[in-house]
Amino acid sequence: MGGSTLATGEAAWIMFGIFFLLLALRVPVAVSLGIACLPAFILEDRLWPMILVQETFNSYNSFILLAVPFFLLAANLMTAGGITDRLVKLSRSMVGHLPGGLAQINVVLSVFFAGISGSSTADAASQGKIFIEAQIKEGFAPSFSVAITAVSSVLAVVIPPSILMIVWGGVLTTSIGALFLAGILPGLFLALAQMGTVHVYSKARNYPTYERATWSELGYALFISIPALMTPFIIIGGKIFGWFTPTEAACVAVLYALTLSLLVYRKLNLRGLYTCFSETGRFAAITLFCVGTASVFGWLMAFYQIPQSVLAGVSSWEMGPIAAGFFIALVFLIVGCFLDAIPAIIIVGTIMQPIAAAAGIHPVHFAMISIVSLAFGLVTPPYGLCLLICCSIANLRLVDVLKDVILMLLPMLAVLVLLILWPGMALIIPSWLEPGFMQ
Repeated sequence: MGGSTLATGEAAWIMFGIFFLLLALRVPVAVSLGIACLPAFILEDRLWPMILVQETFNSYNSFILLAVPFFLLAANLMTAGGITDRLVKLSRSMVGHLPGGLAQINVVLSVFFAGISGSSTADAASQGKIFIEAQIKEGFAPSFSVAITAVSSVLAVVIPPSILMIVWGGVLTTSIGALFLAGILPGLFLALAQMGTVHVYSKARNYPTYERATWSELGYALFISIPALMTPFIIIGGKIFGWFTPTEAACVAVLYALTLSLLVYRKLNLRGLYTCFSETGRFAAITLFCVGTASVFGWLMAFYQIPQSVLAGVSSWEMGPIAAGFFIALVFLIVGCFLDAIPAIIIVGTIMQPIAAAAGIHPVHFAMISIVSLAFGLVTPPYGLCLLICCSIANLRLVDVLKDVILMLLPMLAVLVLLILWPGMALIIPSWLEPGFMQ
């Protein structure tokens, strides 16, 4: 870059070199991103270190990002208020009779929980405590129990309301309402792929199942779960009909969860309320700290015109929509193995956006390809945060469950390929329900 102390290539080598070195030393991702920016601020004559603080604060000064802690709080209130127990009963009534009954319940509950929390790490932590030990006691292999719990938890970033969709919409100015609607079909297809995998495993290993629930049992389970199931409809419906913004939807979800937990189910006490707020603060701080340091890293990349240098080479390939879709998916699959999804969106998403636009990929389709690809990174080493959480709950080494995780990811990869080849999987629902979001 003309007039800069560091050339574009030099800045890229310093920033990414320090970042990956710190990752290898097991320094947290958010801290690594911040430290990797410091040399540029010190060496560059036109910059000074206080810009690091200023740009971090600017990234937090976002009304949309307020939705993140509120959605996390709503999920914690629902869990503490006994709502999860009712959803477990409903899931058992629906799929408990299928091969591998408890593992099938695990997947279906992840679908329900995804419509409430939007956080895969929260899903992995809560369901890991519920299902891993229970599955092992019923005769499921420990590696299988950990793998299916971790893999099913990634549905929370694909099925709305997803925190990644909120961040994506805020950073890349894509309609969050359209993203919420676009995630429904890919999320359900991924859940069906996981249930099919459980079916094959259970037939091969003769895993236990439950008796089929009667219609009256299913009806009762559905009746007591209706208040909890209304949460995603309130959030998405309110956005579709223009009743509130994503941030306001998150606040409404919190008020609704409080009403259910305190007045309807009456399972939440003051101690539980304190725990919900403290856990929400902890998770939100981790998430938003990543947003802050990743935003500074992205700002420096723009300052040194690193994305333009990358795009100069890739643009000459003149890829069509399908080739560009596979290229984008491959990039995010690789990046997701090493980087948290939120920094990946802020740093890599902005680089990939012009490539998708040049190839004629719809912004919503581009977002869904990227988010689904990043979901794999939550269960793939060396990052694999959801997998690490589930392994720690079961006291298993990561290498002990890796084989089962890979086998479970193969059908999910087929869904990703289908998403790339068939844009309608992401676009048909938003185009049908709310065409205005697609403009």
